[in-house]
Amino acid sequence: MKPFMNKSIIFSALLLLILAACGDNQDTESNDAPEGEVNSENEVDTETRTLTDALGNEVTIPAEPMRVIASYLEDYLVALGIKPVAQWSVRDGADIQDYLQDSLEGVPTIPSELPYEAVMEFEPDLIIMDSATMVEDNKYEQYKKIAPTYVMGTEENTDWRTELKTIGEIFAMEDQAEQVLADYEVKAEDAKEQIQSAIGDESVAALWLFADTFYIVSENLSSGDLLYNDLGLTAPSVVEEISTASSSNWSEISLEKLAELEAEHIFLVNSQGDGATMLEDPIWQNIPAVQNGNVYEYDQSSSWLYTGPIANSQMIDDALESLVE
Repeated sequence: MKPFMNKSIIFSALLLLILAACGDNQDTESNDAPEGEVNSENEVDTETRTLTDALGNEVTIPAEPMRVIASYLEDYLVALGIKPVAQWSVRDGADIQDYLQDSLEGVPTIPSELPYEAVMEFEPDLIIMDSATMVEDNKYEQYKKIAPTYVMGTEENTDWRTELKTIGEIFAMEDQAEQVLADYEVKAEDAKEQIQSAIGDESVAALWLFADTFYIVSENLSSGDLLYNDLGLTAPSVVEEISTASSSNWSEISLEKLAELEAEHIFLVNSQGDGATMLEDPIWQNIPAVQNGNVYEYDQSSSWLYTGPIANSQMIDDALESLVE
């Protein structure tokens, strides 16, 4: 789930990943276990178990996985106190999920496409794939020769709560996953009450500025799911319209549609930083949120392009800070 430096060529790997995806416990403590190990304070089964993944593969899970690769699933691992042996990255390791680095600092990077040779070098004892597309063209057969390989499905990809529970099942940490989820629900419900008391039914949108193009979040995916479902905020009609026509987390919004955006509050992820010319465009300047000074800007190190218990918890904190006086 972090954006990056400035030009489309640099960002293309992340952009394709986020746009294609269909889909904190913020106080989660940094794991002090040796790199790649499950924290010793977590309870795990002492026997191997066999689980069936989304592709119907029967996967024998080690009793205590010690060297885990679960690229782009690190949010869930960290929430459960698990430190992977390698972490997701793009652009030769230059760009990572910055919002997780309090817990993943020092963990080596691995390219997001998980090259076979790179995976082998880390000698994992368990591999978890975020989607079936990652194991197309017989790649699954290659990966499972390295280590037991579990593949997530569409149900997990489109619902982070289901994905968290699945990760909990894989590591025999179902109780811990349920507790993380319960803590999150309490936090979200409390934030919902505070924010709705502060702004009522005023409309809210989340936008991403990337390579001189605006993208708008889906009503039911990524940070849109947080804003409109968890926090119960009002979606502008343009958000509803674009969400109906697209299955992507983030969809490009044309200048014509941007001109119709009547959002009264905007959370803006600015991947271009200072000097973004699109923010000087009259169409942008005429949006109610911009005219009223209700744009809350974040850079590419924030959690707003991601999802999961930690990302969502951090976004809740941002929303409270921005919307509740």
